[in-house]
Amino acid sequence: MTAPIFTIIIPTFNCAGTIAACLESILKQTFKDFEILLQDGGSTDETLQVAAAIQSKDSFIHIVTEKDSGIYDAMNRAISRAQGTWLYFLGSDDRLYDTQVLQDIYAEIIKMPQFEVVYGNVWSERFNGTYDGAFDKNKILQKNISHQAILFNKSVFATTGLFDSTYKAQADWDHNLKWILSPTIKSLFVDRIIAYYADGGFSSLNGDDTFYRDLRLNYLYYGRQTLPAEKKIFLYAYEFLKLIKRGDAPRISRWWKLLAGKTK
Repeated sequence: MTAPIFTIIIPTFNCAGTIAACLESILKQTFKDFEILLQDGGSTDETLQVAAAIQSKDSFIHIVTEKDSGIYDAMNRAISRAQGTWLYFLGSDDRLYDTQVLQDIYAEIIKMPQFEVVYGNVWSERFNGTYDGAFDKNKILQKNISHQAILFNKSVFATTGLFDSTYKAQADWDHNLKWILSPTIKSLFVDRIIAYYADGGFSSLNGDDTFYRDLRLNYLYYGRQTLPAEKKIFLYAYEFLKLIKRGDAPRISRWWKLLAGKTK
């Protein structure tokens, strides 16, 4: 059997009220060379029954049920199972924007195969409309790209590694830092809406103090080969002085190691 072009990964847990609309938005796509990998964390509501009823009518859907340690652990597990060349992560309460999304993205991939990441916009009430255009090395430090807007060639994860699941709500932002700051991964922004992003998802409702504590440290580490020297010097000095003021000895030690290029 030939591997599909796209694997659409949907982490699920107790989402019986939204999963049908999510799945239908994919199944209505005009481009049909995809698989849907539903990675369920052990739902106790009707999620699996709803999904199984749709699966019985459509062979595109694969359902895996196993305990996980959170949404990013579920996404990582699904990556190892994905058969597609391109991976896309959709929330169980999100929907593809229209029936042409996969067709349009496939056209871009064929036209410009040098790109390993293709991303666009999402539409959400949370953002009062469309979010949020093209990103660069400066913008990604200030805000994240919604994972519902991004499609990854599977080869990207061989370079970046998997999602860091120690970040419970912002591991996708951490991963986005890695590929945007990478000296080798090329990305393409397509000015079209990819998905309806539902407000009230996990990352929008949960803080992630560990990620925000590490944000600039990771930014500097991932960008050590690509950031301008003046930007690195400013951020090193600014963050290092804050740590000294707080007397944060363990993180001061990490900063010294980072300066030596030994660790993040």
